[in-house]
Amino acid sequence: MRLDRLVKATVDALEDIKGRDIVVLDVRRMTALFDKVIVVSGDSTRQNKALANHVQEKVKALGGEVYGVEGVDPGEWVLVDLGAVVVHVMQPTIRAHYNLEELWSKEAAPPKRRAAGGAR
Repeated sequence: MRLDRLVKATVDALEDIKGRDIVVLDVRRMTALFDKVIVVSGDSTRQNKALANHVQEKVKALGGEVYGVEGVDPGEWVLVDLGAVVVHVMQPTIRAHYNLEELWSKEAAPPKRRAAGGAR
């Protein structure tokens, strides 16, 4: 599935279940693991689970693949791995605490690199 179609399907699915404050971040310059990060807020763990499930159903219905889902049982922060797109469904307090938008935004300071042979 093309990236733009995958992003649109994901955002549409989140809007269907009334996800709030949907942010799509292009992270291609920061990592080779995926192209887009989508962050959305849900008002409760039940809504977060519904948002994550609806994204999975919509993507699969369009022929896309879901590679993994984490955090469904607690439901405060559910991650849906769609390959080129990673979706973070978070309660507002969790979202504010981890501030993924700043972490993944282009304005964020580049990560510090360790010197070759340095301790890990």
